[in-house]
Amino acid sequence: MRRAVIVIDVQESFRRQPIWEATSNPAVVRQVRRLVEHARGEGDLVVWVLHAEAGSGTVFDPALGFVRLMDGLAAGEGEPVLTKTAHNAFTTTNLQQILTARGVREVVVCGIRTEQCCETTARLASDLGFEVTFVTDATATTPIAHRDAPGGRTVAEILADPRTLGTDEIITRTEYALAGRFATIRTVEEVTGVLVEG
Repeated sequence: MRRAVIVIDVQESFRRQPIWEATSNPAVVRQVRRLVEHARGEGDLVVWVLHAEAGSGTVFDPALGFVRLMDGLAAGEGEPVLTKTAHNAFTTTNLQQILTARGVREVVVCGIRTEQCCETTARLASDLGFEVTFVTDATATTPIAHRDAPGGRTVAEILADPRTLGTDEIITRTEYALAGRFATIRTVEEVTGVLVEG
């Protein structure tokens, strides 16, 4: 086993946030599922990662029940499901040990959020010596308010602010930052070899 697909934070928590209505990729579950099904067919490892903030009282608090895979996704038999408390999938889990023990040398990164947990995982995986493929169209993100913007604004107010960083800009920046340095950028179609119409 040389390759692993790492599915990062495709969890119900994000759909409970109002800003999710402005997500870059409403089809992220379908795209991730395509990668996972292809990996299983190839005999590659699939690793599921969830983000938790115990005791926070937020949608990332496991006590509220949203720290679970989004509908349409499920871990298969023998597929590790890890819970992290840092942005990247390595620091607070045993992901590196799992990959090393199974002889994995290449990781395929997908999930939520493109520029945050997915990008930081890709960067660290590269630094750890893994060959990294970043599948942008199997990631999702939401607009980012300006650092000086007041808190508590509605989604409409965030989107109307010209200082808000839009999802296209976020994704482009991530691809520029990763390509040729930390990862190879690919599409689901390029990884699976299968074009899906519509």
